[in-house]
Amino acid sequence: MMRPSILRSVQSAVSRSITRRGYATEPVPERKVAILGAAGGIGQPLSLLMKLNPLVSTLSLYDIAGTPGVAADVSHINSRSQVTGYAGEDELGKALEGADVVIIPAGVPRKPGMTRDDLFNINAGIVKSLATAISKYCPHALVNMISNPVNSTVPIAAEVFKKAGTYDEKRLFGVTTLDVVRAKTFYAGKANVPVAEVNVPVIGGHAGVTILPLFSQASPQANLDDDVIKALTARTQDGGTEVVTAKAGKGSATLSMAYAGAIFADACLKGLNGVPDVVECSYVQSNLIAELPFFASKVRIGKNGVEEILGLGSLSDFEKQGLENLKSELKSSIEKGIKFASQ
Repeated sequence: MMRPSILRSVQSAVSRSITRRGYATEPVPERKVAILGAAGGIGQPLSLLMKLNPLVSTLSLYDIAGTPGVAADVSHINSRSQVTGYAGEDELGKALEGADVVIIPAGVPRKPGMTRDDLFNINAGIVKSLATAISKYCPHALVNMISNPVNSTVPIAAEVFKKAGTYDEKRLFGVTTLDVVRAKTFYAGKANVPVAEVNVPVIGGHAGVTILPLFSQASPQANLDDDVIKALTARTQDGGTEVVTAKAGKGSATLSMAYAGAIFADACLKGLNGVPDVVECSYVQSNLIAELPFFASKVRIGKNGVEEILGLGSLSDFEKQGLENLKSELKSSIEKGIKFASQ
């Protein structure tokens, strides 16, 4: 049994990490967060982390089955939010009604030998149906897309929202935060600096070569050799495969993804609440690269979602080449999502 003092330390640490800037003592607005796929490998730890977030007043957990048990479990935690579990398609509308932020980790996970693209046919259909429900029941929510392949599922959701007449490009986000989390962690290890002080922008997309960490812009800056930078880039790009391999076919990156998802959802809640200068990397509709209508970069998040898409900044020669290398694959993934949504 965990002693109360230890429990308080855990809650405090998680709350500080998730709400690491901008949470003040004034009254906090009522905010409903819905998690679609809450009974899954990502959904359960994500539900726990969002229950610990003091910015959440209502936590709505949805999945095709098993959600009432997850909801009952996390509802016993003595934090602010009220929790309700919804199971089955008949309850999806109730789960979504009035949501301010919708997080979508629903879908099947990666297995050994699978690429994110292998997941496409199953997860694309799931995302299409969930986006249809969102357009009906909470069209103004900020949508956080975790379901892979994100490079394609975000364009799918955009097309569904367009058909429903509810599309607002400022409110649809592909969650690429795990790439940032990995880049920070791996960089801190090589640079021998405290990881909590590290920041590394990650641009492009959210699969393999489309993930481009900008270590030339990392802070604090360290003079790492070119071969180290190349190795860090490759490890960041292959981070998901590293976890799938280590779990020997019994899972994918669920815990780290849940953490990253909670960090990004927290940023969205802060933006909605008017906290100034909330900046995270995210895969959004963008005009930074002419041939790529969706692209991940640093964005400023505010009361209406994306307030500003920030520029790429100065890139090293290695990063410029990486940007060129990712364009064709990312463009293909975007087109694949748009084509699926139109069928």
